[in-house]
Amino acid sequence: MDYRDDDLTKFEAHGAAPLPDAADEGQVEHEGAKIWYATFGTGFPVILLHGGLGHSGNWGFQVPALVKHGYLVVTIDSRGHGRSTRDGRPYKYELMASDVLAVMDRLRLDKAIAVGWSDGACVALILGMKAADRIAGVFFFGCNMDPSGTKEFKASPVIERCFSRHKKDYAELSATPGQFDEFVEAVGLMMKTEPNYGLAELGEIRVPVAVVQSEQDEFIKDEHAAHLARSIPASELVMLPDVSHFAPLQRPERFNRALLAFLAKIHS
Repeated sequence: MDYRDDDLTKFEAHGAAPLPDAADEGQVEHEGAKIWYATFGTGFPVILLHGGLGHSGNWGFQVPALVKHGYLVVTIDSRGHGRSTRDGRPYKYELMASDVLAVMDRLRLDKAIAVGWSDGACVALILGMKAADRIAGVFFFGCNMDPSGTKEFKASPVIERCFSRHKKDYAELSATPGQFDEFVEAVGLMMKTEPNYGLAELGEIRVPVAVVQSEQDEFIKDEHAAHLARSIPASELVMLPDVSHFAPLQRPERFNRALLAFLAKIHS
């Protein structure tokens, strides 16, 4: 029977499934930050980029499935998130994208598929836009690429439970555990002011892209996902039914099927 946590009560209480033992883990010093990474399995590299305020552990339901299907999985805590540190400069998606390339360099990965969720999706697509020689494809889930793509924020029990988990995890993992409020404010400023890419930039993306949207997404407009799929040349629109912005946690098997289908098209 498929695992379900539609209201995120399990996630709030326990987090995602625990990550398996890593084959390798460490930190890369880059642009004033120490960026934490871990690797699992062997095969063609797939980089998992988590959402804002979260960390790599939120991919606990995806890592084992990808390893089982023969991929080398790389998880990265975005700067200032999870086990990664940051300096005093503002959060910027393009800076986070450069952090990913620094991890790829450390691991000597010439090319990888980037899988992004929310803020991580933005980072993934920027990589596909600006570092196409390193990125074989982008799985872009639940994210906007300009301000018109976001819905007006409405609090909900699901969002509050996710936020509660993030707060607990930050206190446990961060090098600055007492600075959660400052962290939220700084990341929130980035979300309000970025990204802002137009048709010209989107039209230059040449890597294969899956624009993946949940039918009940709390933050991203369906029409924006459709706009991205029309504007990015080598892209497809994938709709996930009966889930929201938190699909990888709510119904991981459904999310994983869509992810694995995309990966099979890129690297079979």
